[in-house]
Amino acid sequence: MPRSQTTQTPPVAHFRRSDDPDWHWLESRDDPQVKAFLRAANRESDAFFAPLKALEDALYDGHLARRELKVTGLPTTLERFRYWSETAADADYPLWWRQARDGDTAPELLLDLEARSQAHDFLELGDMAISSDEQWLAWTEDASGNEYFDLYLKRLPDGEPQRLRRRIGPDLVWAEDNRTLLFTRYDATQRPASVWLLRPEDDHCQKIFEEADVEFWVGLGKTRSRQWLVLETASKDTSECHLIPATAPRTAPACVRPRETGVEYTLEHRDDVFYVLHNRDGSHFRLDTAPVSQSDSWTPLVPHREDVTLEGVDAFSWGVVVTERDHHEAQVYLRVIERSEADPARDAAGAGGLPGSRLPLPEAPCSLALGDTPDFHTRKLLLREESFTLPVRWVEHDLDSGEQRVLKTQPLYGDLQPDDLVCRRLWAEGHDGERIPVSVVARADRLGQVPMPTLLYGYGAYGEVLDPWFSIARLELLSRGVAFAVAHVRGGGDRGEPWYLAGKLEHKENSFRDFLAARQALVAEGIADPERIAAYGASAGGLLVGASLNLEPEAFCAAVLDVPFVDVLRTMENPDLPLTTAEYTEWGNPDEPAVRRRIRDYSPLDNLTAQPYPSVLLQGSWHDSRVPYWEPAKLYARMTELGSARGPVLLRTDMAAGHGGASGRFKAWRDNARQDAFILWALGRDAV
Repeated sequence: MPRSQTTQTPPVAHFRRSDDPDWHWLESRDDPQVKAFLRAANRESDAFFAPLKALEDALYDGHLARRELKVTGLPTTLERFRYWSETAADADYPLWWRQARDGDTAPELLLDLEARSQAHDFLELGDMAISSDEQWLAWTEDASGNEYFDLYLKRLPDGEPQRLRRRIGPDLVWAEDNRTLLFTRYDATQRPASVWLLRPEDDHCQKIFEEADVEFWVGLGKTRSRQWLVLETASKDTSECHLIPATAPRTAPACVRPRETGVEYTLEHRDDVFYVLHNRDGSHFRLDTAPVSQSDSWTPLVPHREDVTLEGVDAFSWGVVVTERDHHEAQVYLRVIERSEADPARDAAGAGGLPGSRLPLPEAPCSLALGDTPDFHTRKLLLREESFTLPVRWVEHDLDSGEQRVLKTQPLYGDLQPDDLVCRRLWAEGHDGERIPVSVVARADRLGQVPMPTLLYGYGAYGEVLDPWFSIARLELLSRGVAFAVAHVRGGGDRGEPWYLAGKLEHKENSFRDFLAARQALVAEGIADPERIAAYGASAGGLLVGASLNLEPEAFCAAVLDVPFVDVLRTMENPDLPLTTAEYTEWGNPDEPAVRRRIRDYSPLDNLTAQPYPSVLLQGSWHDSRVPYWEPAKLYARMTELGSARGPVLLRTDMAAGHGGASGRFKAWRDNARQDAFILWALGRDAV
């Protein structure tokens, strides 16, 4: 593999401090030398990428040519108006509009994020909430990337925006009195810890709930029936819900059922019944009902099953939609359970003794989810479907006729269309004999012909699933003969709750071993060229890739670690950092000696040695409050000092962004093109 050389003195040599070999001084954000170091590393990275500029431009221009730049969102209808977003072809951010349901009046502009972004290098919308009488719009926005949000209010349609509060959490919900807003506030570690009630007309504001346990975060919601405000406080493995009548928001919150360690539950509402999804009597969750008058008395509706995990519940006037995941297929389904007409108090039973039936899949594997459906009484469900070969589409499913109608499909232009692609599902054998799902997408005329250069993607934490997703930018890699693969490792939720539990705490090493097993399966199946496999991981996925590199540094020719969580032990030993205390149930509390040893044994920064690492691109963000900029920066410095990598070790720090990277879509696409240029260079596919 060719290696690009620069004549610049590496910044690591210039900024090294003999009294701090671990580079902990980079954590001192106010030290001017920190920014100087990061900017020097950016210049070094710029020098590396200079010869790849033509490739980066080709990737960027090719991506834009394949997509529809002027985008109109699918309308959502409320009582009086229909709402939608529009993004101009040359704009980074959308404009939000509404029009009366009868369509006889001109559309009204509610919120112009493109105009609001002009004063900022970064802008992210946290939440939007429209009052039930549709007279008020409230929203939260982050203008720095650090995930602190300001609260704004506007009288519709053309009132002047007012900033009501600064540095709060993102969540908002209106009470049904149309006068009262609820929002969350952070504590000193940026944990959403309290709920506040605000009456904008007289600026009356009071705290109505506070969570003292530092492992618990607070969230807000409202049932689709619009009868209950829900305050949920949850750790990674325990939750508790509190209810307030939506028409009487000053009522004290009432606990549905006191928390029990290890028990998670969430609820929805219909008529005089709560639907409670919980894992109290089985780790895969079951769905119970409870009378509103006796919310802690739960009666089974959908039982616990060994081969299925229940992931969510949505209630309507006619019944519920349950999101469930098949463990064997690693596939999500939607189950519709309608209220029995013969006995409205119960729900209709379906085949096999289970209530209801599953909606059909467009293909498998695929992603299937309930779209934005605020109408409690609708019998036409909005479904969102996509796969590795199917662009996102929105489908209307009529419950009465069973017919489905495609409402909108993401347009796709250019020489590579869905019919030109093929997806395969492999099953790798793990180090302990477990079967690991691996998804692969490539050009149909290339897959299976000869071993291909391959990009392997993974995450594997928090029970997050990597259901198939379509990417227009990815087509630029596929068109150049690269295969894209996803390792559905333990620690994620791809095969349900057991899959998550088998990759956390004392089982965390399974995630890393599974990732490497996926790599081996790609080679064994003749799909991947063993000399040209690159790895990609972001955030906790950066931990996955970083730990895998320490275990088998020659397994990959290159790796991209994006805002990577790599200083695991030191971070978990600092309870003053955001997220740390809430993460104890994911990684463990290092105050316990056995846990500390376990974390130290896999933490990427703590296990660096002079091994033949691949070329590495590390990416961080100055305002990142989840994975601080210094984690990738320290990994870069220490890998560079080791000097054992087979190719360049690069660091790029976005000085204006947060954990999610650039907020404007064109800058985000440009960043992606640069990243893909590095990947293609490493895979030997860097010809323009």
